[in-house]
Amino acid sequence: MKTNIMETKAKDIVLKFLNALNTENFEAARDALDDNMQFNGVMGSRDGAENYIKDMSKMRFKYDVLKVFENENDVSVFYDIDMNGKRIFTSGWYVVENEKIKSLRVLFDPRLLLEK
Repeated sequence: MKTNIMETKAKDIVLKFLNALNTENFEAARDALDDNMQFNGVMGSRDGAENYIKDMSKMRFKYDVLKVFENENDVSVFYDIDMNGKRIFTSGWYVVENEKIKSLRVLFDPRLLLEK
């Protein structure tokens, strides 16, 4: 039973984080991240929550959550992300530890972003 409680908590943390980004509440989004959070994505990586939030506050992506999967402290989200007017199907793998997002790995096809 304890596992289900953690799964719900991890999922809730991730969804609150995404909602904070969608509403451009970057302070609340930052509060959901571990200070030493690691981001790895198709177009680069970021070390630390401050660097990640600094970039997110400039990019102002919008997330349309399509499906969420959870397994203990791992949360996988399928979403469409509006990246500067281009809607891109994306998968994000969040690892939550001590009620904070410790890491995020993102996969998507970048071709639409690279088109001129």
